[in-house]
Amino acid sequence: MASSHSSSPVPQSNSSDAFFKKEMDATKCFRPVQSLPDVCPKEPTGNVGDPSNLCDSPSLVVDQHRWTIYHSKVNLPAALNDPRLAKRESDFFTKTWGVDFVDTEVTPSFYLPQITKEHFTLYQQEITPREKVHERCKNICTPKDTFDRTLLHTHDKSRTDLEQVPKIFMKPDFALEDSLTFNAVLPWSHFSTAGGKGNRDAASSKLLQEKLSHYLDIVEVNIAHQISLRSEAFFHAMTSQHEMQDYLRKTSQAVKLLREKISKIDKVMCEGSLRVLRLSLTRNNCIKAYNKLKLMATVHQTQPTVQLLLSTSEFVGALDLIATTQEVLQQELQGIHSFRHLGSQLCELEKLIDKMMIAEFSTYARNDLNRPLEDDCQILEEERLVSLVFGLLKQRKLNFYEIYGDEMIITAKNIIKQCVVNTVSQIEEIDTEVVVKLADQMRMMNFPQWFDLLKSIFSKFTIFLKRIKATLNTIHSVVFLVLDKNQKTRDLEDTLQKNSAKDSTVDTEVAYLTHEGMFISDAFSEGDLPPVAADTTSQRNTSPNSEPCSSDSVSEPECTTDSSSSKEQTSSSVTPGGVEMMISDDMKLTDLELVRLANNIQELLYNASDVCHDRSVKFLMARAKDGFLEKLNSNEFVALSRLMEGFILDTEQICGRKSMSLRGALQSQANRFVNRFHEERKTKLSLLLDNERWKQAEVPAEFQDLVDSVSDGRISLPEKKTAATEERKPTEFLIVEGQKYATVGTVLLLIRIILEYCQCVDNIPSITTDMLTRLSDLLKYFNSRSCQLVLGAGALQVVGLKTITTKNLALSSRCLQLIVHYIPIIRAHFEARLQPKQFSMLRHFDHIMKDYHDHIAEISAKLVAIMDSLFDKLLSKYEVKAPVPSACFRNICKQMAKMHEAIYDLLPEEQTQMLFLRINASYKLHLKRQLAHLNVVNDGGPLNGLVTSDVAFYTGNLQALKGLKNLDLNMAEIWEQKR
Repeated sequence: MASSHSSSPVPQSNSSDAFFKKEMDATKCFRPVQSLPDVCPKEPTGNVGDPSNLCDSPSLVVDQHRWTIYHSKVNLPAALNDPRLAKRESDFFTKTWGVDFVDTEVTPSFYLPQITKEHFTLYQQEITPREKVHERCKNICTPKDTFDRTLLHTHDKSRTDLEQVPKIFMKPDFALEDSLTFNAVLPWSHFSTAGGKGNRDAASSKLLQEKLSHYLDIVEVNIAHQISLRSEAFFHAMTSQHEMQDYLRKTSQAVKLLREKISKIDKVMCEGSLRVLRLSLTRNNCIKAYNKLKLMATVHQTQPTVQLLLSTSEFVGALDLIATTQEVLQQELQGIHSFRHLGSQLCELEKLIDKMMIAEFSTYARNDLNRPLEDDCQILEEERLVSLVFGLLKQRKLNFYEIYGDEMIITAKNIIKQCVVNTVSQIEEIDTEVVVKLADQMRMMNFPQWFDLLKSIFSKFTIFLKRIKATLNTIHSVVFLVLDKNQKTRDLEDTLQKNSAKDSTVDTEVAYLTHEGMFISDAFSEGDLPPVAADTTSQRNTSPNSEPCSSDSVSEPECTTDSSSSKEQTSSSVTPGGVEMMISDDMKLTDLELVRLANNIQELLYNASDVCHDRSVKFLMARAKDGFLEKLNSNEFVALSRLMEGFILDTEQICGRKSMSLRGALQSQANRFVNRFHEERKTKLSLLLDNERWKQAEVPAEFQDLVDSVSDGRISLPEKKTAATEERKPTEFLIVEGQKYATVGTVLLLIRIILEYCQCVDNIPSITTDMLTRLSDLLKYFNSRSCQLVLGAGALQVVGLKTITTKNLALSSRCLQLIVHYIPIIRAHFEARLQPKQFSMLRHFDHIMKDYHDHIAEISAKLVAIMDSLFDKLLSKYEVKAPVPSACFRNICKQMAKMHEAIYDLLPEEQTQMLFLRINASYKLHLKRQLAHLNVVNDGGPLNGLVTSDVAFYTGNLQALKGLKNLDLNMAEIWEQKR
C-alpha cells in the first residue's frame, strides 16, 4: 500500500476547479521535521540561568531513563479504527480497516472563517496565465518515459495474482493455532483413509498441496518484485551503514573527551561553590525547621493557655488566641499530621466559649438586676461587663441584649411582688394564713397603706431604671468604641493606599532579590544582600509580636511565631467608666450592624420603661377590680394622680421617651373619676335645686373668703375652717368686687362646685377637656333647671311654694348674674390649660353665657309682664272723675311700691331703674290707650285737669321710691299728639 501511494501519478485536470485543489504551501501544510535525538546534549549558550537558552531535545546524559515525547509510537490502524464511532463511510481504506473506518462530519471550527470561492478570486487571476503557459508546455513536451506505465501495469498484474490467494491468509489475525482457521486451510476430509476413497483422497491432498505451493509462489514472486523495485535504495542503505558507524565512533570519542573535560571543570570550579550553596540552603532549612518546631510548641500550648484564660473570664484573650492559632494552622502549619485534629478541637472550644459567654452574661444580668434596690446606680463589675460585651461582639452574638431584656422583665415582676410582701408583712390586720393570694392581701389595704405601697414600687422602679440605663450606657459605649475603631481603621487603610501609590516605583534589583523571585541568590543570608533588599526584607518580616529565633539565625518570614497575616493590631480605648480595653482589628462587624445594635440597645432602655409602666398598670388594675379607685375622693385621687404623673416624668427623664401605658391607665382612671365626680356633683346640685325655696340666704364667712380668693386671681378651694372663720358671723349679701349679690344657698354651693372643677383641672391636667365638657354640662343643667323651677313655676310642685313672687324672680336673676360674672374667669382658667388646637372647646362657655343672658332677660320680661297685666286690669276700669287721686291710681302706686320693695334689695340700682323705666313705659302705653278710649285730650279742660292730677300723684309716688328720684318718666307721652 505504501508503494502504491508513493508511485501513483499526480492526477491532472483541465477544468477550472483544479485550481481549488492545488496543494498549499509546504510550510503551511506540514509541521517542521523533528530532528533525531542527539546523543550529546548541546552546550548552553549565553546566560546559564536563562531557561530559554537551553535545548528542548532529550539528552543522553540527563534523560537516559526519563520518558520523553520521542518514546511515543502511533499505530495508525488502531488510531483510525475507533470502536466508539457509530458510522463509517466507504472508501479505499475500508478494504483493510473495515466498513466503519470513515469518521462522521467534522464540526466546523469557531476560530476559522468560512472559505468560499470568492476568497480564491485574486489567486485565480494570478495563476490563470501560469496555468495556460503550463498547458502549452505540456502539449509541446514529449510524453514521459514508459517506465511509469510499465510499473503501473506490473503493479496491476501483481494485484491480480494476489487476488488469487484466499482472503483468509491476508487476515491480520491469521493463526493456524486457531482450530477454525486450521480446518479452513487444511480440511480433515483430505486426510481420511476410511472406505474405498483412498485414491481420491490422496489426489485431493496432492491437489491441496499444489494449491498452497502455488499461493506461496505468488507471494514470493510479489515479494521478490517489491525487493527488486527497492534494490537501489537497499544497497544505498547498506553502503551508508558503514559511514554511519564511522561517524558514531568519532562522535563517541568526542563525547568521552567532553565528559572528561566537564568532570574536571565540575571538580575544579563548581563542586566547592555548589557545596557552599547546598550547606547554606541546609542551614536555612534547619532554621526554618527549628522555627516550625518552636511554632508547633507554642501552638501545642494553646489549649492549656485558653483554659487558663477562661478560668479568669478572659474571654476576649481566649478568642484572640484561638483565632491566631487557627490562622497559623491554616497557613504556616498546614499539613502537620500531629495537628490534624487541633483545628476541630479549637472550633469546639470556640463554641464552648460562646456558650460560656452567653451563660456568663445571663448570670451577670441576673446579678446586676437583682441587687438590693438601694439608692445607688453604680455599675456592677464594669470590667467584667466590658470584657463580656467585647467577646460577644467578637463572636457576632449580636442578640445578647435579648437576654438582658428577659431578665429585666422577670426582675420587674419580682420587684412588685417583693414590695407587696414586705408591706403586707408589716400590716397586722391582714392574716396571711387566711388570705393566701397576694393580690387578695393587697386588696385588703386601705388607701394610705396602698398609696405608700405604690410610692415604694415607683421609687424602686426609678432606681431600677437608673441601673439599667447605666449598664446599657456602658454596653452602648463599647459598641461605639468598636464603631469608632472601624472608622479609624478605614482611614488608616486609605492613607496607606495613598502612600503605597506614591512609593510604587521600586528598584528592580530589590524585586530580583526577594524571596518570591525563585533565584539562587535567595539561599544567601541577609547580610550578603544589598542594603536596599535587606531593609525591605526586614520591614516585611518585622511584627510587634515577633521575637528573634536565635542569635545567629537569618531573618526569614518563618522566624516569627505568628503568621504575617494573623498579626492583629490593637488599640487602647477607655470606656466612660474608666475601664481601658484593647480593641483588636479582627472584629469584622460592619458599621450597619453596629449602628443597628446600638439602636436595639437604646430601644431596650425604652422597653425597660415600658415594662415598668406595664407592671404598674397591672398593679393598678389588680387593685381597681373591686371599684377601689373609683371610690376615691377628690383629694385621694389627686394625690394618686400626682404620684403617677411624677413617676411618668421621672421615667421620661431617665429613658428619654414617653411610655403611654401608665399614662393611658391614668387617663382611663381619670375619666372614670371625672364621670363619678361629675355625677356626684350634678346629683348634689339637682337635690339642692329640688329643695331650694328661692329665698335669700345668708352668706357664711368661708364662702366670702372663697369669693375673695377668686377675686385675687387664683382659683382654689379654701383651707379647712379655722377658729377665726367660725367666729365670723354670716353676712346678708355676697360681696364680689364691691358689688352686693343676694343669692340662694344652692348658688353658693354651685360656686364651690365650680371651683372644685377648676382645682381638679389644676391637679390633674390630663382631664382638662373632660372637665370642661362636664362643667359646661353642669352650668347648662343649672340654667335649664332653675328656669323650669322659677319661670316655669316648677317649684310650686317640687317644693310646695304657693306662688312664684317677684322677689323669687329677682333673686333668681341675681343668682344668674353671679354665675355670669364667673364664667369669663372660668373660661380664662381653662384656656390657660388647653392646647392651642383645643381652643375650639371654649365655645361652650360662649354658648352658656348667651343662654344665661337670655334667661336673665326672660326674668326681666316676666317682671314687666306682671306689672303690664296689672296695668291692663286696673286702667281698663279707669274713669276720669273726682275724687283725685282716683282709687285706680292709688292702687297702681301701691303695687309699684310693693314691686320696688321686693326687688330693690336684690337688684342693683341701675337694674332697678331700667326695670321701672320699662314698667313705666308699659304704664304709659295702657294709660294712653284708656285716655284715647275715654276721649280725654290735653285741651286744658276739666277732664284734662283730673288726669293731670292723677298722673302727678303717680309721678310723685314713683319718684319717692329709693333710687328712682332722678328717673325720667316723660309722662307727656300719654297724650295724643295733635296733627
